[in-house]
Amino acid sequence: MKEEISRLLLAWYSKNARVLPWRGLSDPYAIWVSEIMLQQTRVETVIPYFHRWMQTLPDVLSLAKAPQDAVLKLWEGLGYYSRVLSMQKAARFLLEKHAGALPPDHDALLALPGIGPYTAAAIASIAFGLDYAVVDGNVKRVLARLLNYSNPVNTPEAEAELRGIARGLLPPGSAGEFNQAMMDLGAVICTPRNPACARCPLAAICSAYQADLQSSLPVKKAKPPIPHYMVTAGILMNDHQVLIAKRPAGSLLGGLWEFPGGKVEAGETREQALARELNEELGIEASVGEEFGSYTHAYTHFRVTLHAFRIDTRDRDITPIQPSEIRWVSITDLENFPMGKIDRLISRDRARALTP
Repeated sequence: MKEEISRLLLAWYSKNARVLPWRGLSDPYAIWVSEIMLQQTRVETVIPYFHRWMQTLPDVLSLAKAPQDAVLKLWEGLGYYSRVLSMQKAARFLLEKHAGALPPDHDALLALPGIGPYTAAAIASIAFGLDYAVVDGNVKRVLARLLNYSNPVNTPEAEAELRGIARGLLPPGSAGEFNQAMMDLGAVICTPRNPACARCPLAAICSAYQADLQSSLPVKKAKPPIPHYMVTAGILMNDHQVLIAKRPAGSLLGGLWEFPGGKVEAGETREQALARELNEELGIEASVGEEFGSYTHAYTHFRVTLHAFRIDTRDRDITPIQPSEIRWVSITDLENFPMGKIDRLISRDRARALTP
């Protein structure tokens, strides 16, 4: 069965492989960049980011030497900013220990900051032709249906078991093509809903399809409901300049710029919460004005609704207590500072509000 799966899958892939800008490249760096960008992000979203990135930071050296703000700005909108900071950390390590090149060794790749089992296997197989299997969401779904695998796939135990199964299916010497074929099959044929089984090259040997169970697989363990937090932010204005603060390294959205504020605690109004946060972060006593707007965003493990308030102040001599850095910048310059989604929306709404 192993040989039949690889034969059918590779024959299908040779005719139906998606045309992607990182496909067919011999540059391990480009493959690394694409794999980090593709984590939990749609291919269509990644393509323009990949082009911009490779034009600006075409190699390990340029990434290692780039200012952090420039790296974050290139990444802005992809989310999961700790990944790109880990990439830059890894680039600097590569420059110091590996002469600026990704090592053609799975374990050495796995030791790099921000590279886990999936990414190490992807780079090792696609860039260097090593026999390592990748297991992402697409591959899990294909394997669960192909083998009628009934255990929840989103557990560490299932991931380890499915990785072993995928490793056993690898055709020696063709791991890179096989891995990409599995991912493409999951992306365009064996989709989460309404899979195109009639067009699947593995339909004749798919256990779920033969038993008409493809719609009920893969099984997933239910996740607990994610919390929803109420937060505030202050748009501190002085003429046509606004105060922004840099989030501390190591925190959520670390290194990005934001409008200062924080979470509403029990028993507080939004205005009280913002006044307290501004006092704790900036050491100022602020009179909170009218609400500028509200914004909702979902992160991986929680959701927030942020209420922004305009605050006019004549005090420009503010010394931060908690933020690593603050700046007064003109409204038009806000686009030059990397921000998370909500703060970017506020900055653009602020710019529109002040446009004659």
